[in-house]
Amino acid sequence: MADLSIPNHLNTKNAYPHTYAHYAADASFLWILRSQAIGQPHYNASDIFELEQRIEARLDGLMTSVDLGWQACEDALEFQEPGEVFSAMVIAMRSHEPRKIQKAVEVGLENERTIPGLISAMGWLPSEMATPWAERFLNGKEMSHKYLGVATCSVRRQDPGAMLGNILQRADFQQHEKGYARALRLVGELRRQDCMPAVRAAMAADNHEIRFWANWSTVLLGHRASVHELQPFVFNAGPCQSRAIQLAFRVLPVKTALEWIARLLEDDSQMRAVITAAGVLGDPHAINWLISKMETPAFARLAGEAFSYITGIDLKANQLYIDLPDGGPGMPDEAHEDDNIELDEDEHLPYPHAEKIAALWRSHGPHYIVGHRYFMGQPIAADTLKETLAKGTQRQRRAAAMELALHEHGMPLPNTCARILAPVSLQRGK
Repeated sequence: MADLSIPNHLNTKNAYPHTYAHYAADASFLWILRSQAIGQPHYNASDIFELEQRIEARLDGLMTSVDLGWQACEDALEFQEPGEVFSAMVIAMRSHEPRKIQKAVEVGLENERTIPGLISAMGWLPSEMATPWAERFLNGKEMSHKYLGVATCSVRRQDPGAMLGNILQRADFQQHEKGYARALRLVGELRRQDCMPAVRAAMAADNHEIRFWANWSTVLLGHRASVHELQPFVFNAGPCQSRAIQLAFRVLPVKTALEWIARLLEDDSQMRAVITAAGVLGDPHAINWLISKMETPAFARLAGEAFSYITGIDLKANQLYIDLPDGGPGMPDEAHEDDNIELDEDEHLPYPHAEKIAALWRSHGPHYIVGHRYFMGQPIAADTLKETLAKGTQRQRRAAAMELALHEHGMPLPNTCARILAPVSLQRGK
């Protein structure tokens, strides 16, 4: 683990401004790494905690001189990047100076790229610092401020009380589509049954995102028959498809879920969605089919991950993987003209060794019952879910959180992207 101590020269009031600029840049860059890590299959809670400690060390360095630290952050705000907004908002809030907070909020709300950094900062801060400002944002006149207040409650799983029901019924807030959608999402995250009338009113909204979160929350509130309203989101590629699959195939009866998967299979472009759905459903009936997909490089790693979700078998730990095969997806071409190149989303998943896995399944398969749901090799049960939530990789933790919320009615949906405030005594999952 990297040295987290603050160099001695940061402990003086005469430190050079460029030192603070360096720490501001480091904190912002490390936040970007964390924002990527929380959705990666090779990070666990212990890894995230270590990364967060590195971020906190840089933020502490900035606070050794509030004026110089803020100046470095304010200068960096000109880049209008989420990491820089995160660092500026944390330092501004810790300074307790409204002018600085106002500046960070203004920049953070300017565009879609910077808003995540602003919201993340509100989730990073201690409750005694964030809660009063969340209430202040919720009570503000600007709809964008109300949105920030709702989003803060969302990442912190903080219940705003009667304010949530009131804000959902405001016509002016309903016109702020991002804020309205986030408030509907918060109802499901907090399991606020009293807000069901407001959610029901939004279930047929014209806006795609608003309609999705209304139906998503309805299912989380226990109205499982409403899962059928998620069909358009499951069967059509788009920003809501993944979340729709993650919820729908945990709620649908197995027979109905298999019918949906069969329909998805009719569209070759939906193969990744089919593989994901099979892993979420957890029916061992899909294992042999998943093994066959491991022969196709484009789908191999995702199929291996789905196999592990059902069986709990770690491909790396059991030497059930191979090196990058010929013809498999690799790194982006540096000479490509498109500036918006992204890494392969399966990059950190192992390539499964299909033959070894097939042989292993021949001996393990008889222990599983077709038509039953499994998660990490066990029937769905609270103990397994809680253990995975604590010890699993980030994607496994996210899956366990949703299963656990559906299993235990009334509990808030655990936020696996939240800051980890205490060391995690776990074996590293890399």
